[in-house]
Amino acid sequence: MADFKLAQSKNIVKMFRRDNTILIYIIMVAIAMGIVFASFFAFYQNHQKSDVIQSGVYIKGTNVSGLTKKEACDLVRNSLAGQMNENIVLSYKNYNYNVAIEQIEAEFDVEASVDFAYNIGRNGNLFQNVKDYIAVLMTHIDIDPILKYNNTALREYIEDIETKLPDQLEQSSYYLEDDDELVITNGVNGAGIYIEELEATILAALQDISYSNKYIEIPTYVKYPDPIDVDSIHDDIYVEPQDAYFTTDPYMVYPHVIGVDFNVDGVKQHIEENPDVSEYVIGLKLTTPEVVTDDIGMEAFPHKLSSFTTKYVNNPNRTTNLRLASNKINGTVIMPGEVFSFNKVVGKRTEAAGYKNAAIFQDGGVTDGLAGGICQISSTIYNAALYADMTMTSRRNHMFIPSYVEGGRDATVVWGSTDFKFRNDRDYPIKIESSVANGEATVSIYGFRRETEYDISIETSKVRTISYKTEYKKKSGYSKGEVIQGGVNGSVWDSWRVYKLNGEVVKREKLYRDTYSAQNRIIAK
Repeated sequence: MADFKLAQSKNIVKMFRRDNTILIYIIMVAIAMGIVFASFFAFYQNHQKSDVIQSGVYIKGTNVSGLTKKEACDLVRNSLAGQMNENIVLSYKNYNYNVAIEQIEAEFDVEASVDFAYNIGRNGNLFQNVKDYIAVLMTHIDIDPILKYNNTALREYIEDIETKLPDQLEQSSYYLEDDDELVITNGVNGAGIYIEELEATILAALQDISYSNKYIEIPTYVKYPDPIDVDSIHDDIYVEPQDAYFTTDPYMVYPHVIGVDFNVDGVKQHIEENPDVSEYVIGLKLTTPEVVTDDIGMEAFPHKLSSFTTKYVNNPNRTTNLRLASNKINGTVIMPGEVFSFNKVVGKRTEAAGYKNAAIFQDGGVTDGLAGGICQISSTIYNAALYADMTMTSRRNHMFIPSYVEGGRDATVVWGSTDFKFRNDRDYPIKIESSVANGEATVSIYGFRRETEYDISIETSKVRTISYKTEYKKKSGYSKGEVIQGGVNGSVWDSWRVYKLNGEVVKREKLYRDTYSAQNRIIAK
């Protein structure tokens, strides 16, 4: 019994010693944790009193620990500037298209990111602030700034690129040739851009700055032309012949109308039997009235409403093209509410129609192409129409600024895809006179002055310059270092139409914002 009590006493002593050891260990851990927490809390208190960002904070990979907000903003901006190229390069087949970062106003919101970094451990209650402070201190945080950009500018730029892809969709169309033939052209498949997909890809590449070392492939799909609608063409073509005449009270002009008709069923059968033909030439049945508009002369259009002239250098081929297009337009009468279409009036530019090869803008530079130069005529008409207070319904600027007008005052045309159109919103018909001679292309518009006629001027302003780049390419016939193509800066222009009455401005109408690409300097390698 005595031995049992002695053994039990020894066990109690051992348990007491073991429990004391555990207790001492717990107390030591608690003291250590308290010291650590006290240290963290002391650092946190110092952080709260300071004007710098806490340790462990990065913005887009740049360490901003211990910096003031201004120092952090400057450091991050400099770091991003060193990583980001000025252009995003989009690629389609063998063609590249530059999207200027400045042009779409893309930039990171560095200031908001720095504010977020600065407020870590300063936003919540004491417990939350200390928790956030310790978490960032232990694990670090890398803040990704928000990307800001002009969504409208990006969408418009992609849409503009779509019009410049080499595989352009051509809708089936038609025009009158030599006044007695109807030419119907078959449509041609083209490439369309998945715009939203490309936007998302561009934004993702901007966000992680991966665009700086790669090309972005343009996602495309096949666009199919609409089928030829013979009935619709007939409805548009068919007219009854009418004599031209005019009245003086009120002063009105009624131009002659040539009767036009063709065999609808015969044309449908011809197209059905020859589906792969590029164009169909149909003879028209024309009925000329007894009195035509030319018979009543210019007395029917007593007032010159506007005139505009552009200069050209007498290159034989280009001059031939200018005269052909000008002659097609000369004498055109546009009734009130009627729309003038350059492509419809001039028709398809073909070798058979007499058009020659001359310089055109294509593939990022200047090359020879059929009917080169006729955009000078469309641009001259555009300016004359502006001064005559016509309403523009379809107009697009060139890829590069042409030589014959300043930025914001040109109108490009491409058969089958890009047309220049305006509507006569006056109460009286107008007549276009167009001529090409002695180095000048002139378009004048005649009609009848309104009771209140404004003095119209056109103003343009260069918004920004887009610097050209230097490329190095292999090209046969050129030695290493030889200049293949000189560089030309691009630019962005705004244009306005200004209305004055008795010398006072009564209205200022914004017309367009036009972007002209830079023409890169190309050196042989």
